[in-house]
Amino acid sequence: MADETNLEGVASVEATGGEPQQREGRGRGRGRGGNDRGGDRGGRGGRRDDRRGGRGNEEEGGEELIEKLVHINRVSKTVKGGKRFGFAALVVVGDGKGRVGFGHGKAREVPEAITKATASAKKKMVRVPLKEGRTLHHDGKGRFGAGKVNVRSAPAGTGIIAGGPMRAVFESLGVADVVTKSVGTSNPYNMIRATFDALTDQTSPKSVAQRRGKKVADLLGRGGATAVEAEAEAAAIVE
Repeated sequence: MADETNLEGVASVEATGGEPQQREGRGRGRGRGGNDRGGDRGGRGGRRDDRRGGRGNEEEGGEELIEKLVHINRVSKTVKGGKRFGFAALVVVGDGKGRVGFGHGKAREVPEAITKATASAKKKMVRVPLKEGRTLHHDGKGRFGAGKVNVRSAPAGTGIIAGGPMRAVFESLGVADVVTKSVGTSNPYNMIRATFDALTDQTSPKSVAQRRGKKVADLLGRGGATAVEAEAEAAAIVE
């Protein structure tokens, strides 16, 4: 029985020792695809753990951000052993209270590309004044390249009338009622940049009054409203 056990152990060692040699020869014949995939899998698991830890720290710090993945583009490069793939991610990040940003990142794996895009979006967040915390103060137009967008304020209950990348921007921003229209290209990168061009032009009555050295009630009363109505509307304005 002891001899049979030793023979089985030697056979198992030889079998396990021969398997890597066969795999190595197979990888050399086909290129570096097998080895690259194995390394990427190990690295991808570590990146996921790091990213989960980062989200937990943000929640502990009291900052809860809304992350929207807008678009993922895959590109391939032909090399001697086959094709090497890369990914580019476009992400929109906002706090739902008037701050929003976008960013893009490139990597060999999708999770890492999303992580890079999210970090870039957090660095480029801008503040947009909102009327009553639900819609825009006034209509606006934005343009970037061949992309043109029109944004309009809407009454309560309208909802977000937008599609694709623009909807992700307004949901992350915290807008509840808005009407938008995209004219021209459907490239998500240009659409989002055009949307941010329109949002950065938004101004509130409070900022206009400070710039002109007047009171908010004076600006609102010039539309035909009485002094009492203007004062009440000025008091109800929320940045």
